[in-house]
Amino acid sequence: MSIQSIESNYGGGHQSVHFKVLSDQQCEKIIGAALEILERTGVDINCEEALSLLKEAGCFIDGKRVRIPSYLIKKALQTAPSRVVLADRNGNRKLFLEGNNSYFGLGPTCPNFIDAETGERRKATKQDVVNTAIVADKLPNIDYVMSLSMISDHTPALADVHEVHAMLQYTTKPLAGWAFNAAGMQDIIDMCSVVAGSLEELQRNPFIVLYSEPTSPLTHSNDALKKLLLTAENRIPVVYTPGMIIGGTAPVTLAGALAVGVADNLTGLLLSQLKREGAPFIGAAPGGPMDMATMQHCYGAPELLLQQAASTDIYHYLKLPIWGTAGTTDSKIVDEQAAIDDAIQVFAGALSGAHLIHDVGFIDLGMTGSLEQMVLCDEIIGYVRRFVYGLEINDETLALEVVDQVGPGGQFLGTKHTFRNFKERSWKPTLFDRRSFEQWEKDGKKTMGQRVHEKVKQILDEHQPQLLPEEVIKQLDAIVDRAEARIKK
Repeated sequence: MSIQSIESNYGGGHQSVHFKVLSDQQCEKIIGAALEILERTGVDINCEEALSLLKEAGCFIDGKRVRIPSYLIKKALQTAPSRVVLADRNGNRKLFLEGNNSYFGLGPTCPNFIDAETGERRKATKQDVVNTAIVADKLPNIDYVMSLSMISDHTPALADVHEVHAMLQYTTKPLAGWAFNAAGMQDIIDMCSVVAGSLEELQRNPFIVLYSEPTSPLTHSNDALKKLLLTAENRIPVVYTPGMIIGGTAPVTLAGALAVGVADNLTGLLLSQLKREGAPFIGAAPGGPMDMATMQHCYGAPELLLQQAASTDIYHYLKLPIWGTAGTTDSKIVDEQAAIDDAIQVFAGALSGAHLIHDVGFIDLGMTGSLEQMVLCDEIIGYVRRFVYGLEINDETLALEVVDQVGPGGQFLGTKHTFRNFKERSWKPTLFDRRSFEQWEKDGKKTMGQRVHEKVKQILDEHQPQLLPEEVIKQLDAIVDRAEARIKK
């Protein structure tokens, strides 16, 4: 592993800090192994349109088993965009998925949620998605929003549509969405097109990334592929990454898991480019280990971080935008275990340079969403970003004039240089307590957990997100009603 000091992507006169787990030669070895898997073992394709595209391109078809020549993958890598830019709901370009830029966002599909009032773990509801969007809209270090839920209080088969319907109304930040099937994904694209003003405007300044997932190992379902092809057809950015369980649905060795994961991911990349050259595609080969004692997939594991960092190195090498993971814990509550997991994951994710880092807000092995976990991670992300930003070295920061002015035995507190720089040069916590013991005691001896809870409540009570025009909301409601009518047929 090497620690590198890499120049800022925006040339800000400073060096930012990143690391690499794999050398370029190791990346090539794993990519070569993935290409060998695709040529020798092949993948199962359970979608007629995808089979037709692959056959026409020159793949070897045996029923649903498809073996993919490596030259097709290399051609797809040439047409896929090396950068994706995401806008906010108002069309302002915000997230530049390139270089080592890292952006943090929430996770999806938690069936349970921690009630912000009672602390009770219960089934997730649409109001939880509303509250998630409101809190995320306020937090400065949450860059994009996912639902953090799989809601239970509306039509179950339309949980995906209802969640995007809620997020669109309560945050202006970029979104990432998921869908059960292509019909639901089309509903989501239609809603986002209404908000953008047209599909063309949404394509020009996309504010949503959509998610689909192969079934590891080496299986691509009809629903997953139809969603993938729909995003390519509509030129909407898509994440198509396997959710590998290392030692379960992928080899127990990280190198083997990476090879399988890259093979599955590159299959999706090829299909997206066969459907529409230049379709925006976000890659990764993430996975966490199966704990053989509990038979659970673990988020709070060093192997997950190592796999994720190695995956990031591979996709930097391939020059593709990268999906990452951080801000999640196997702990059932937001406690010391959660804080340790969060801090190490956020640190590793930012240092690796993954672009869209998701799952902030997950607790309980990814089964429960928590607003308090979000708020705690927001603080940690701010801390880590200050470290990764690194040092600026120039005439202003070297401060030779002020050193000469103060001289031996002096102090710098009252200088204009300190006044001019201290606000921008030092990270300012909102939750970490830096006061004296007496001040902390006088304020009620509040723990970090209590401070986090109070901040959640304050945001929900006070923050007013920018609302959509009434006419736009009516159009969104009509799309949801259309989906409901389709389900009831």
